[in-house]
Amino acid sequence: MSFLLFLRGFIIVLLAFAISTYLLTASLWSTFVQTAICGILIQIGYFVAVMLMVWRSVSKESVIEKADIQRDESEREQLRSHLAHKADQ
Repeated sequence: MSFLLFLRGFIIVLLAFAISTYLLTASLWSTFVQTAICGILIQIGYFVAVMLMVWRSVSKESVIEKADIQRDESEREQLRSHLAHKADQ
């Protein structure tokens, strides 16, 4: 998800939350405080989601690199055995 999509959704959610909170409490101060808390919680959730995506991509890259290393080693062994067999002939 791009940042602009997140920002647009973030603003829409906060506006909806602020309007509904104001209609329920009829207090500007309470609405402001609760909306600020909601915004902070959404930011924490966004940060955690981004960190999980980065963590997953790093772990996938390490698995791919390990697979490439194992494949390269097996190809080298096959080449060595092929060359040794050819030299024996």
